[in-house]
Amino acid sequence: MDHDSSTLGHAARVRSHQRRTAAVQWIRRMHGWIGLWGAVLGLLFGFSGIWLNHRNVLKLPQAQERTRAQLALPEPVPETPEAMSRWLQEALRMSGPPNSTRIEPAKPVAWADKNDRGAPALTQPAHWVFNFGGPNEMVQAEYWQGNRSVGVATTHNGFVATLTNMHKGGGMPLPWILLVDTLAGSLIFLSVSGVALWMLTHRRRRVGLAVFGASLVAVLALALSAL
Repeated sequence: MDHDSSTLGHAARVRSHQRRTAAVQWIRRMHGWIGLWGAVLGLLFGFSGIWLNHRNVLKLPQAQERTRAQLALPEPVPETPEAMSRWLQEALRMSGPPNSTRIEPAKPVAWADKNDRGAPALTQPAHWVFNFGGPNEMVQAEYWQGNRSVGVATTHNGFVATLTNMHKGGGMPLPWILLVDTLAGSLIFLSVSGVALWMLTHRRRRVGLAVFGASLVAVLALALSAL
C-alpha cells in the first residue's frame, strides 16, 4: 500500500512538473513573439519619450514652420459641419477627411452686462474647427458661423516634431491609434509574463517579490507626490 501511494505521489509530481514546464515554454515563446512585434514601436516611443521627458534640457530643434491664411468660402456657404468638412477637403486638396472635428454651438457671451436688461442679448456664433493632415504636416481650419472666410493654419514639422506627434497621436489616423493600442497591450503582457517567468523559474522568489514590491512602492510614492 505504501509502495502504491509512493508511486501515485511520484506520478502526480511528474505531471505537475510537466505542466509547469509546458507553461514556462509557452510563456517564453509568447514573450519572445510579442516582444518582437513591439520592438520597432518600442524604439520609436523610447526615443521620443526620452526627448519629451527631458525636452527642457536637451533642446532638440523641432524645425516647425507655421503659416496662416484666409480661405474665401463659396456661394452658397456650406451650412452644416459635414458640408463644410467635404468642401474643405476638396479646397485644401486633402487626401482624406478631417482627423478630428470640434463643433461649438452658438452661446451667450460670458462678458455680457447682465445689469443692462434693456440691451439685446449678445450671442457668440457657432465655432467649427477641423484638423487635417498627419504628424509631419497639420492643417487646422477654423470657421465662425456668419463669416465669409475660413482661417487656415498650417504647421510643417521637422523630424523631431514628427516623432513627437507620432508619440502623442497628434494628427494620426485611427489605424495608427489602434496599432499603438496593441503596443500598450504588449507591454502589459510582457510585464505580467516577465513576473510569471521569474516566479516559475527562480527559486529565490522572496528576492523577486521584494524587488517587485519596492518598484511598486516607488511608483506609487512618486505618483501620489505629484497629486
